[in-house]
Amino acid sequence: MTEPILPRKKLHGKVAIVTGAASGIGEVTARHFADHGALAVVIADVQDAKGREVAASIGSDRCTYIHCDVTDEEQVKSLVDSTVQLYGRLDVMFSNAGIGPASAQTVLELDLSGFDKVMAVNARGMAACVKYAARAMVEKGVRGSIVCTASFLADCGAEGQTDYTMSKHAVLGLVRCASMQLAARGVRVNCVSPALVATPLVSNSLKVGAEELRAMVEAVYPGSTGPLTEKHVADAVVFLASEDSEFISGHNLVVDGGRGMNVIAALKP
Repeated sequence: MTEPILPRKKLHGKVAIVTGAASGIGEVTARHFADHGALAVVIADVQDAKGREVAASIGSDRCTYIHCDVTDEEQVKSLVDSTVQLYGRLDVMFSNAGIGPASAQTVLELDLSGFDKVMAVNARGMAACVKYAARAMVEKGVRGSIVCTASFLADCGAEGQTDYTMSKHAVLGLVRCASMQLAARGVRVNCVSPALVATPLVSNSLKVGAEELRAMVEAVYPGSTGPLTEKHVADAVVFLASEDSEFISGHNLVVDGGRGMNVIAALKP
């Protein structure tokens, strides 16, 4: 009798860090990494209780939670150093931690204190994660993959969320510079740009409840096989993290189902 052919584990034996992994896209991607055979997944977040719960549910034999505020460069460095000390190397960094705007943030009424907070997490924090992940990979001679979370808004703008859009546009610049600078070292740097997903971050940013947000997301994707979910984004991240994309670097992978303009309409302040 012929043995069934089992699906290939795309991240078999890899050591990965996922920031912002206590909920939303980060949580689902961390679980997806484990499902795809990652040797170890390090959950990094500031939501300690949720982060520990996610790590425990994946399994203490292959998952660890480490508190990390990405706005603190020393905490980011410690996160990467601790991962290498625990597991000997770092193969994948999914730099996903981010926050949304506290208000509509139109240019005429831009709250610069809010702007600074968003940029500190979404742009400066992302840069710190790329810096220390890349250093660890280069030092160990690892042909690693760094994936950052940007946003489809970075390419098209919006009628609000100016600070958030600017922060995600900065991520595109970071990815394009880092990919060129690290190419000769065998380290790839890409980003994934999701459209509207019903995550806690989006719920908080839009100041709508979970049910209202789900209805909004479903309305954005009429006629599609279904609304965009965290798993769709996680599938894209696994592709960029794995050898399936071994000759792809500096790329912005937009995950919007071709419905980006629908999302723009839904996000009008």
